[in-house]
Amino acid sequence: MKLLTVNIGRPRPNAQTDGPGGLSGIDKRPVEGPVEVRDPGPKGVGGSGLAGDAVCDLRHHGGSDQAVYAFAREDLDAWERELGGRKLADGAFGENFTTLGLDVSGALIGERWRVGADLVLEVTSGRIPCRTFAEHLGEQGWVRRFTQEGVTGAYLRVIEPGAVRAGDPVEIVHRPDHEITAALQFRASTTERTLLPSLLAAGEALHPEALRKAREYVARQG
Repeated sequence: MKLLTVNIGRPRPNAQTDGPGGLSGIDKRPVEGPVEVRDPGPKGVGGSGLAGDAVCDLRHHGGSDQAVYAFAREDLDAWERELGGRKLADGAFGENFTTLGLDVSGALIGERWRVGADLVLEVTSGRIPCRTFAEHLGEQGWVRRFTQEGVTGAYLRVIEPGAVRAGDPVEIVHRPDHEITAALQFRASTTERTLLPSLLAAGEALHPEALRKAREYVARQG
């Protein structure tokens, strides 16, 4: 398992973003050399966990629990076939880390990865598609298609900061004792809300927004 590329976004126009000046950092591209990764601070204040990576809409993106977004190269390859052979470069889905040999969507909430020598990350949730993502891809009905496929990638928080570069090994150093994956969390939050109570098994490792929704659902259902 390894980090295939590290991808950084610069502010670029996007007709569907709520970011200031109509700019978005979703167009991420591979970079060479080491990139520092650290906890960016709370959502609404902190942006990306990667040094030099733009997050323009701080209300919806970035922050400690979405410090890094990872997506598997194998899943990009599957989407290439689904989209009729369209080429999808590493970073095409706005991911910071394109991985190889790692089941990112199948990662458990609270699962921890060591990337390179020092960086330790923890899985918090799957990625909910938005209109900015759809505009970036330019595919008809993209939000619906991505949601139905349910291969979401994973957001991660920074447990121990460090510098990483393309080619670094990825090691799973902790797997929690439950079965709540990023993909299952995504389904519970979108198409299968009756699964929301099951998310409570992931506890505080779960993204706070997803945890709140699960608790609210349980409270309403008695």
